[in-house]
Amino acid sequence: MKKPWYGSAFLFLSISLVLVLSGCSSKGDAAASSGADGGKPKTLKIKIADINTNPTFRVALDKGIFAKHGIAAEIINFGTPAEGVNALFIKQVDIAFGADFPVLNAVAKGDYSIIASAGQATDQAAAVWKLYVKDEIKSAADLKGRNLSFMRGTFLPYLWDEYLKEQGIALGDVTLTGQGAFDEAFIALKQGDVDAAWFSGSALTDKLAALEGVHELTDMSKTPVRLGMGIVAGNAFVQANHDGIGQFLAAVEEASAYAQEHPGEVADLMFKELKQPKEATLKDLPVNPWKVGFTQAAYDSLAGQKKYMVDTGIIEQDFDLDSKLNLEPLRKALPDKLTYTK
Repeated sequence: MKKPWYGSAFLFLSISLVLVLSGCSSKGDAAASSGADGGKPKTLKIKIADINTNPTFRVALDKGIFAKHGIAAEIINFGTPAEGVNALFIKQVDIAFGADFPVLNAVAKGDYSIIASAGQATDQAAAVWKLYVKDEIKSAADLKGRNLSFMRGTFLPYLWDEYLKEQGIALGDVTLTGQGAFDEAFIALKQGDVDAAWFSGSALTDKLAALEGVHELTDMSKTPVRLGMGIVAGNAFVQANHDGIGQFLAAVEEASAYAQEHPGEVADLMFKELKQPKEATLKDLPVNPWKVGFTQAAYDSLAGQKKYMVDTGIIEQDFDLDSKLNLEPLRKALPDKLTYTK
């Protein structure tokens, strides 16, 4: 006896349904995989050390540039970049930036690497650093026997050493007093607790220009010191997030370009978030742009500063500088910005 036609039809429909569902499931899995590997980058949470006068990270956060590159950024403020670098040691932040001095101090202490440079050691950038002194100090010779301010953990002792050496004054002929932040140094100079201090940033130097009893004596461009700037992170963090670090660097470079092209927006942002005068931001932006990359000049700046730090005992154990460079994320994300070769 023939089987009912509807039994065969039901079997056919069942098999078809299984095939369709299997195909849908396979397609869905492929789409999910594509979204994870071929779509937007995975989100990487990064705690970034920053200072109030630097707009680059804030622009990247405010304009969605970090988000576009898969970075969930948290910005943590410090009084100086050196304090931010020190925060790496207690894992308060994942990434920090600073002048060659604190960056080298970090990598000399262990498992930290320089992942890019961020600034140019130019005369224009050096001129931003200004030396303010009491009015009775008319020339560098008058600094002998005086009390001179420096920011703890920064390159400023090196700057003082080089500047005074050119003027024929030994470090032993002055007193160096450490401060934790520019505001502290400003108050110390205003109150007469110190006789001279270096400052950077128009917001501060404009206040100093209007302060009675002090005047600008010189600026760093008139010294042999040029200031390199590096970005540093823990080795474990870089190794665990190789692609994410590259995306972070790409986002910072994009944010820096955006800041230079939209100074008015940046000035508004810095005033809104930090009450920094808009005119100060507009003055500072063009003279100290961030340029993410790594060049021979960046390497030479680090090497020169390292030699000074080793020679003076600031770094107790010498090390191979190249072993402290982890430039592969930069090479992958911004290959044209990496021009240094061993």
